[in-house]
Amino acid sequence: MNKKLLPYGLLPHEIAFLILLGVAFYFASGEEHYMKPLPLALFSVALLAAIPVFIFRCREEWRQLPNRWFFLVLAAAWVALFVFLGNAVFNYQDSPSLFAWMFICYSSPYIDEGHGLLIPFVVLVLFWWKRRELLAQPLRLWSPAIGLVVFALLLHLLGYVSQQQRLSVVGFFLGLYGLTGLAWGRQWLKASFFPFFLFVFCIPVGQFADPLTLPLRLLVSRIVEIIAHLGLAPDLIREGTQLFDAQHTFAYEVAAACSGIRSLVALLALATIYGFINFKTPWKRVVMMLVALPLAVLGNVVRLCFTVAVAETFGQKAGKAVETDAGYITFAVAVGSAFLVARWLEKFPPAPALQDKPAIS
Repeated sequence: MNKKLLPYGLLPHEIAFLILLGVAFYFASGEEHYMKPLPLALFSVALLAAIPVFIFRCREEWRQLPNRWFFLVLAAAWVALFVFLGNAVFNYQDSPSLFAWMFICYSSPYIDEGHGLLIPFVVLVLFWWKRRELLAQPLRLWSPAIGLVVFALLLHLLGYVSQQQRLSVVGFFLGLYGLTGLAWGRQWLKASFFPFFLFVFCIPVGQFADPLTLPLRLLVSRIVEIIAHLGLAPDLIREGTQLFDAQHTFAYEVAAACSGIRSLVALLALATIYGFINFKTPWKRVVMMLVALPLAVLGNVVRLCFTVAVAETFGQKAGKAVETDAGYITFAVAVGSAFLVARWLEKFPPAPALQDKPAIS
């Protein structure tokens, strides 16, 4: 079949893969599928299928890549270690696989870690985007990278013994990064730091997010209280992260799922990807990452103020409906503001390249 006849130049097997991926994501979401074996099996198949699809898409670069089979064998052994000796805690799922534990965290309807399912595919797309830049590096075996792999292994052993799976997750991705350096050298490590950096968003945060998200929730509730007292709802009462009307008959909850880890991590990931793709200057990339926190707060303030305004105008039922179903407002405001920040950064010209000074005669 002619490649041009397919949408966006996709090949037939790539369309089939995208259908498989969509089915896997469908079963990975929703409380009715949680903790069942089918979602994990489907997602595992989709993740494994992504590798040959990626290699075929980059087949020209793949043929030129040295030590590719050396890396694949080591990577397969590294993955097998975490499949069979990756998880020492069986309170979520009776499996020694670290990846099964990670999938349970990502697919749980009770915590907000679903972005972790998407990150591996985003990383593959970014590797495809940087394939020519990576291939242009001086590629060769680099033995000092063994130290990074050994450190990652020790980190996993510490996590395994102490039953802290998050340490093992860090160890897995760090070791995989080290194996690429072992196969292709120090310059490869430097060039591939991003997108490998995005794997940080695959680390389940869980209850460790509370020390960060609770101050954010309190900040959002205080800002909304101030705005409400300026005329939006003068009788609004705040108690912690809850906002009540004067009769305490209706509460506007600054929930952790809305104003905490979900909006912050998702926005931080998007800002990081956008910053690294569009800017070469390090300070601009850092700015894009730093604005994620205040913009997440801004998005939640706008959402809650809109909820209060609807409730004051059309009644409590309308306000409750907005509070429940209009969570997209948070993300829309934050993402729109992030793009405005990016447009502002584009006005700053890049630093001129350093040129050799002419010799003085």
